[in-house]
Amino acid sequence: MAREEWAARFEHFRREAWRLETLPRYLMPQEEKEFAGFRAGVRIDPEKVVNEYTDRLRRQVTEGRTQGRVHVVTRPLSDYLRFEFHHCYKAHAMAGEQIRILDVTERPNPLDGVRDFWMFDQSEVVLMNYHPDGRQISREVHNGDPEPFIEYQRIAVSESITFEEYVKGLDL
Repeated sequence: MAREEWAARFEHFRREAWRLETLPRYLMPQEEKEFAGFRAGVRIDPEKVVNEYTDRLRRQVTEGRTQGRVHVVTRPLSDYLRFEFHHCYKAHAMAGEQIRILDVTERPNPLDGVRDFWMFDQSEVVLMNYHPDGRQISREVHNGDPEPFIEYQRIAVSESITFEEYVKGLDL
């Protein structure tokens, strides 16, 4: 799926864009410099993060549209997850994204075997394909019934807690 076609989905959904994340790290070329800085001890103030992503989230909120995600994690958190939580999720949550965490460290994973996906308006599903190390392979539109993915979303949300609650007391 071409970048423009992908970006259009976030401009044109009507009610909700929602994501399930299952990996302990994602190798995103645009994050390499910030991730290296984080590992070297650089921390940012999430209240000062302003970029295209946070601007879009704020706009969506004013338009009555929601964006959310659940990230399935295990402890100890990977360096990447600590980076993502501090450098990305805090700012995204402040901008209006509804982020939840499903920690499966000491319990069975209710979504074991379910792969990453985005779902738009509970009608269109885009499967996110990754190498085991977190490098993205592709995005592909799922042409089948979205009902199983709606159920995955229901399970993920009901079994998770808010990002804000999860990070209380964590040293990120």
